[in-house]
Amino acid sequence: MAVSEKPVKPIERMQRTDNHQLAKGIRRLALTVTLMFLGPIIIYQAFKNQGHPLYWPVLTIGILIAGIAIFMGFKSIQTLMNALFGNTKKK
Repeated sequence: MAVSEKPVKPIERMQRTDNHQLAKGIRRLALTVTLMFLGPIIIYQAFKNQGHPLYWPVLTIGILIAGIAIFMGFKSIQTLMNALFGNTKKK
């Protein structure tokens, strides 16, 4: 029996990492980590001072910062993936 060989496809050129977008993703990730610590700290301080007149504004700001941290986490990971593997959006 003869072994049938499949034709070898030429090796495609590998995509290079977009360094500008990678740096942008790392900066976003650093901001995300900062917000991930800042949000819970502000929420904790608000709950410690429930009798204070600024309780509700401080609590609202803390919850808002925590929400922004979650959103920024997704965006920074998306930016890093696009920098490493290229933009995979279909046009």
